Amino acid sequence: MRGHRVRVDLGRPGADSMIPPFYHRLFDDAAVFPPGNAPLDVAAAQHLEYRASAFADLVGPLVVPMNRVSELVLGTRMNVALTAPAGPGSVAAGLRVADRTPGVTVVAVDVAVPEGTNIDALRTITADIDIYVEIPRDSRRDAIFDAVDEFGYRAAFSTGGVAADLYPSEQELAASIYEAAQREVHFKATAGLNQAARNTDPHNGFEQHGFLNVVLAAQAAHSGARVGELEKILAIRDADTLAELVAGIEGQRALASFGACSIRRPLDDLVRLGLVPPL
Repeated sequence: MRGHRVRVDLGRPGADSMIPPFYHRLFDDAAVFPPGNAPLDVAAAQHLEYRASAFADLVGPLVVPMNRVSELVLGTRMNVALTAPAGPGSVAAGLRVADRTPGVTVVAVDVAVPEGTNIDALRTITADIDIYVEIPRDSRRDAIFDAVDEFGYRAAFSTGGVAADLYPSEQELAASIYEAAQREVHFKATAGLNQAARNTDPHNGFEQHGFLNVVLAAQAAHSGARVGELEKILAIRDADTLAELVAGIEGQRALASFGACSIRRPLDDLVRLGLVPPL
């Protein structure tokens, strides 16, 4: 099946999981964010379908902007990861709103640190859930990494977006992954990981990272690889090569997860590459 894109049937509700443990909760469902931009009610309904499918174990929480969580109307419980673009000072109030929203269980918060924010404000986050802090790509990077390390949080690396300059180079991303491994800080990747292997988008010419490249680089860094080795991994463009290397990994996954605006697309890739069995 390699070399041909396949469409995966998500299977009947209640079907037994066929997902190897290494891939459990690999995809955060970021359907409401660009370029997907799904309406929140549509994204929530689709997320519940994913969670009832044979591929449910692949899917992590639905990612929801903190200021929109009260819009969720659910008939069942749903795990949600909130984004806090306004910074650490907005987290406590946002969690209170989420707590009053029927059906919502917040399992993580992704916190931005806007320019001008006092880094010590990160100390105010006391929630007993996973806290991811977006590591900026500017002069504040080292100081915020220090704070994440000190406070026991996790890191979030932006790996793309709607403009070419939002994609870090292999060198920049390799350095971030290496730094996280050296500090023993768990991390997730957000945005831009639309295909399994590094690629050039045929529509806009953007150089895009592959999600298997990032998975493999995280694993290599965890095993002691240096920045130069990670750069080479992030530059691999052959998905079959990456799949063979990832298939040989033993033990737990080093990467926490990555944001996917479409769950079906990376799922199709995993099935096509033989990493996840078809139904």
